[in-house]
Amino acid sequence: MNIFILNSGRCGSTTFIAACQAIKNFSAAHESRIHLIGEARYAFPPHHIEADNRLSWSLGRLDRHFGNRAYYVHLQRQNESCAASFAKRSHFGIMRAYREGLLLGGAEGLSDHAIALDYLDTIESNIHLFLRDKSHVLPFQLEHASEDFAKFWHWIGATGDYQQAVACWQQRYNASD
Repeated sequence: MNIFILNSGRCGSTTFIAACQAIKNFSAAHESRIHLIGEARYAFPPHHIEADNRLSWSLGRLDRHFGNRAYYVHLQRQNESCAASFAKRSHFGIMRAYREGLLLGGAEGLSDHAIALDYLDTIESNIHLFLRDKSHVLPFQLEHASEDFAKFWHWIGATGDYQQAVACWQQRYNASD
């Protein structure tokens, strides 16, 4: 089985995969195929956990490759905190792509925070739509990571060092300045 951690970014996906490194019966990676295109982009190995916020931009292709066969975690963070983190990164990465690519630079006069909230609404709407007909879906809220990770561990039948995995949630990874 393959497991995809669908998310907007800035919501704990790096931490999630760090915790999954303690799982022995699955491989796990963060954004492992982002530079690939075509079929190679979706050629994830079996029994693999992948977190990549860019997958939320190509959910139709993810559906074509994995459909209802995969397990999906919808990783979220409280909207205001997530938007504040994105606003600190407004001039590079996915926020720059959103501003310049989707909004075609037409965001003049809007605050970075407002653009981040719009981005989050767009991505979360895409994920909700994608998941509406999937059988294997686990909501996961960053603010409840310790409880939700326990559910995740049991849901996928993980084996490995659970205490090591849980300890990862006490660290901050990839934090915005």
